[in-house]
Amino acid sequence: MKYNQLGESELYVSEICLGTMTYGHQNTIEDAHQQLDYAVAQGINFIDAAEMYPVPPRGETQGTTEAYIGEWLKHQQRDKIIVATKIAGPGRPFKWLRGGDIKIDRENIRQAVDDSLQRLKTDYIDLYQIHWPDRYVPTFGQTEYNPSLVRDTVPIAEQLAAFAEVIKEGKIRYLGLSNETPWGISEFVRIAEKLGLPKVVSIQNAYNLLNRRFDSTLAEVTHYTNVGLLAYSPLGFGFLSGKYLAGTPTENTRISLFPGFGQRYFKPNVSEATAAYVEIAKTYNLKPAQLALAFVRSRWFVKSTIIGATTLPQLQENIESIDVVLEKEVLAELDAVHIRYPNPAP
Repeated sequence: MKYNQLGESELYVSEICLGTMTYGHQNTIEDAHQQLDYAVAQGINFIDAAEMYPVPPRGETQGTTEAYIGEWLKHQQRDKIIVATKIAGPGRPFKWLRGGDIKIDRENIRQAVDDSLQRLKTDYIDLYQIHWPDRYVPTFGQTEYNPSLVRDTVPIAEQLAAFAEVIKEGKIRYLGLSNETPWGISEFVRIAEKLGLPKVVSIQNAYNLLNRRFDSTLAEVTHYTNVGLLAYSPLGFGFLSGKYLAGTPTENTRISLFPGFGQRYFKPNVSEATAAYVEIAKTYNLKPAQLALAFVRSRWFVKSTIIGATTLPQLQENIESIDVVLEKEVLAELDAVHIRYPNPAP
């Protein structure tokens, strides 16, 4: 396992991060602890959660993922594990979360941090991320910016000042963004530098063979700001494993269990592109999932690739992708498919 520095922080995270959004819905606490033990034994030191997990979000289960991790974390050597979690923002109908008024303001930040610390059974969070911006932006498969949807928002300077307080108190170590835009990253960095407030060290956005939108403007911004990508959904909601190519979803997958979830992958050319990528994997005697994961890991701007699994065999296969290094000819073939079917699931 290799480890990469996040921005200008002291955090060196494993190239593979264990995502946990299934804990508490598709995975029991026993499943979760088995996965955590196995991941750490393979050299993974980075765990990602969120206050709204598990997914799909419901009031009855909210916070269960962090609670499962907390029961495990209290038996670990804390300084060997990098724990990341997230604060939910406005724009989602989460009436059960702080009364539904979940702006990224001082009151919500302090409450969310304290609640996560309690569930995680720890004194500090290594990386605390804004799950999606407080302001309006297109997210989760939306592709067009619509000025008519702009809403009142907490100024970025005010957000950073509130985070500075909890950092000073030792409750969180570093701040990160998620589902952000080039403008958003630039503003967070610019305002932090101008006012002497904490600079973000990472951005967690979707990135995979079906969605390479990060390659252009976002990549440029992260290069100049030294904000690394934590790539989520590297398997495109499982589509890049090839398991949906037959046309009938496998039982007990998110697609079959939660109709309507992951609609960004039911778009033109997703199946065609996926089939082409699966054929490349077969040509080079690779498993499709490992090819997809190795591609994400190969990108210069990716600091860690977030994987998730509902079974231990899935997790084992995904972690084994760490040994796959794609040669130039393989990358060229992947690029050729991308040119033919550019970003079918943005």
